[in-house]
Amino acid sequence: MKNIKGTLPKIQTRLYIDGKWMEGSLKPNVVLNPATGEELIAVEQGGAKETEQAIAAAKKSFPLWSGMELKERVKILHRIGDLIEENINRLALIMTLEQGKPLAESKVEIQTNIDNMHWNAEEARRVYGETIPAPNNYKYEVKKQPVGVVGAITPWNFPSNMIVRKIAPAIAAGCTVVLKPASSTPLSAIAIFELFKEAGLPDGVANLVMGPASKIGKTLTASEDVRKLTFTGSTAVGQELYKQSGDTLKKISLELGGHAPFIVFADAPIEETVESLVKMKFRNNGQACTSPNRIFVEKSIKESFTKALQEAVYQVTVGNGLDGVTVGPLINEEARKTIDEQIADAKEKGADVLLGGERLTKGDYQKGFFYQPTILDGVTNKMNIFYEETFGPVIPLITFKSEEQVIKMANDSHFGLASYLFTKDLRLAEKVSRALQYGMVGINNTGISQPEAPFGGVKYSGLGRENGHFGIEEFMEIKFVNTFYF
Repeated sequence: MKNIKGTLPKIQTRLYIDGKWMEGSLKPNVVLNPATGEELIAVEQGGAKETEQAIAAAKKSFPLWSGMELKERVKILHRIGDLIEENINRLALIMTLEQGKPLAESKVEIQTNIDNMHWNAEEARRVYGETIPAPNNYKYEVKKQPVGVVGAITPWNFPSNMIVRKIAPAIAAGCTVVLKPASSTPLSAIAIFELFKEAGLPDGVANLVMGPASKIGKTLTASEDVRKLTFTGSTAVGQELYKQSGDTLKKISLELGGHAPFIVFADAPIEETVESLVKMKFRNNGQACTSPNRIFVEKSIKESFTKALQEAVYQVTVGNGLDGVTVGPLINEEARKTIDEQIADAKEKGADVLLGGERLTKGDYQKGFFYQPTILDGVTNKMNIFYEETFGPVIPLITFKSEEQVIKMANDSHFGLASYLFTKDLRLAEKVSRALQYGMVGINNTGISQPEAPFGGVKYSGLGRENGHFGIEEFMEIKFVNTFYF
């Protein structure tokens, strides 16, 4: 691997509140490169005080931003999208350095930002109300208005897109925002906010507070001025934020954990299905809530499918994200520990390791958080990995014999975010997709995240939807107006 020390582009390190870069009151946080263990830079940290300042700035700017001429608001959003496109290489490099994913994958994530920003800019023009038939001399109107100040909390696994996917629809709707990014990956957030300022986004419309999640989160949930909270992260944290938001009765969107089933029926084309599985599973090294985590393969093709899968996974390369590899490191040591524990439990209960199953610690790997691409066979519901979300490069194989059996096993989870099934039989596809208790189903493909389409889950995977017209409506209140004509 290359020595990449010193390649971080020049970047701000401060909080961004009311259009100004500000120092924080807490000790700065050092950002590490997970591929090398090197210190990239230290960024300012704030707590309750800075969060309250950001909320006040957002509250002050809300009537001005929501009252701005729509075409002017749309123009600013398009300008942000253009600037993101102009800076795609810089933004991707920053993301790879702080998060570890391959540079090509970082560029794909930045491209989704461009698409999201432009799509939401135009969706601002399509927030339609209704006129309801009314008695004579009355007019019944339904209007949609921005909810107000929004608190947004985003994760480290997609440190740029999760920000844009929340902020773009929020500001398109006319809301103002206070963002708390993940402490492991604040630089991608800072880089986006630099472009907000360059694009001419008015002061106070988007504010950035980096610091301890407990202090910032509690301040956001306790504030009566924050009328909407949107969060992507673990189910446990989402549950706590949900409870904390109860006293102020906020609107809330929670995009939480996933444990996606990937079902392969006997008639599925093996080569194409394996290609889809490997591509989706090793996206971000398995550190995605939509990652296939339980691979159900019909018994009659299990042997041939497994052979093809082993050959494909053997081609997956691991290393520094700047070196043209398939996957980079995991985010930290805790991630490797969790995978170690899941594999050890599965082996103890009868699973076989067909490929991988160990940390990568020698040579160029010794200072990073690397793990071998892994295939486990003979996985059953007696093993922790059957129920626990796996945030890493592990493929657990599970055999099934019938439609009814695989539907039951696939639904045997607290989570309900993404699911996938592969078959040439469209009757079967329709039956199974209806039966799967998941917010999203990919049939013969894994492309379930699109700017135009709703993204979100059921059960312990959360509440609300992002993307599509559903996404911008999450930041709206419905108002009924009844007019009588004298």
